[in-house]
Formats: sequence, C-alpha cells, structure tokens
Amino acid sequence: MDFIKNCFMKPIVLLQNLVHEVARAEIMPCFMTVSALRKHDGSMLSQADLAAQAAFEAGLPEIIDAPVLGEEMTVEEQHRLWHASGSGLWVLDPIDGTNNFISGIPHFAVSVAFVQQGRAQLGVVYNPVSGECYYAERGQGAFLNGRPLPLRHAPKKLHEAVAGVEVKRLRSGRLVNSVNNFAPFGTLRCMGSSTLDWCYLAAGRYDVYVHGGQNLWDYAAGALIFEESGGYMDTLEGDDFWSGHHAFQRSVIAAGDRELFLKWRDWIRKNQ
Repeated sequence: MDFIKNCFMKPIVLLQNLVHEVARAEIMPCFMTVSALRKHDGSMLSQADLAAQAAFEAGLPEIIDAPVLGEEMTVEEQHRLWHASGSGLWVLDPIDGTNNFISGIPHFAVSVAFVQQGRAQLGVVYNPVSGECYYAERGQGAFLNGRPLPLRHAPKKLHEAVAGVEVKRLRSGRLVNSVNNFAPFGTLRCMGSSTLDWCYLAAGRYDVYVHGGQNLWDYAAGALIFEESGGYMDTLEGDDFWSGHHAFQRSVIAAGDRELFLKWRDWIRKNQ
C-alpha cells in the first residue's frame, strides 16, 4: 500500500517526508549529547552528520535515481560526482550549523537539493528543533510549512533593513571595514547556518544579505527557495548567480525587494 501511495506522490513531498524522517531518527536523538570530531580543514563533525548522510545516500535515489553528493565526502569524490552528473544529482548537507548542533544551540538545519545543469530544481531546508520546513520546486513558488513565502515584505529603505552578513567570509578588507563602521543597513545578524540564512531571507526575516563564499551544499537548496520566493541575487564578482563559474564556492549579494537589492548591490560594489 505504501509503495502504491508513493508512486502518486510528488518528489518534493517525498523529499520532505524523507528529510523529516532522517532528522527524527538520526539527528535529534543526538542533539546536545553527541561528541565532536574535527575534520582536516578544521571544521566540526559529529556522528549524527555521518549517520544522516548515510541515511540520505540510501533514501534519495528512491525519489529520483541520481548520485548523492554530500558535505561529508572527500573533495575528490565530490568533484568526481559533480563532473559526472549529466542528468542531475542530489546535493546534501546533513547538518548545516554543526557547531550550533554540537553546542546545543537550536539553530541548524538539514538541507537537500536536486540539481540539474548547475541549477537546483527541488530544495528542502528543515530545522528539526523549530519544526520549520522550507521548500521549493523550480517554477512553483516557495513555502514554509505550507505557507507561501515571503511572510513579510522587505522595507524600501536600506537604512531600515535587517542584514544577514557573514563578515569573516568577506575577502575584501575594505568591505569588512565598511560593513563594521559605515553600514547602511539597520541591524546585522549572523547565526551560524547559511542554509537558514537563505530561508530567513526568503521569509522576509532578513531583508538584505551578503556572503563571501558558500559551499555548494550551503546554497543549493536555500538559493532556490529564496529565488522562488521572488528574491533577487547576484555575486560579488558580478556574475548571474547560477551561471557563476565556481559552483563549489559561490559568493552572494541578495535582497527580497528589487529596489532594495539595487541599492544594496551598489553599496557593496562601491565598497569592495
């Protein structure tokens, strides 16, 4: 009966179900109890990351039969999968915000996207603590637990804006100085999860956003959700966001309103 029912369910619904189940079974039992490991690049890792990735590697091909590229793979394996993905592949971050997760801070998320020809087609970002599930399918809009995004529209004036800024990832010292000392926005937030940054931007909780370089698995689902919410985005280098040459690490300038986006982008470009 479940097999027959699943045959008639859309991939985006099956993906949400899988994300919820993996979070329930593999991630939340470890929240605030798991020990930390450290990877070769110095970033944090937990056994929950590894268990969740293994569960997704088993479950995602049953939704769309495609390879799974996960954060917790070697760089060589990630690049091999990316360059061999002619018909598409899954891009996965089992826990985005692992430092928060290990520290008991309830701001982290599971992020999964299906990507074809460099562009995300399906995306789900789920915070299992808050129960907030953001999702989008290209051309179909973006949603939070069934509610269309955005929930709130951005103000027209840049000096009133709430900005998501990951200052330590900005490569330009001049831009860092300008953000810290001459910021044109109202207030700044940096909460330790890039995937949730995108979703907060899509929801209208953030108004403007800048990041100096996110990994593929950090932006794949979130950027689609934001784009489908009606937002505007570019890169620090001036590329159209999805057509930028460096898929494995991509910068972003974004805002939920076009007028606000143009003001924010112009200020960033002038201060780089």
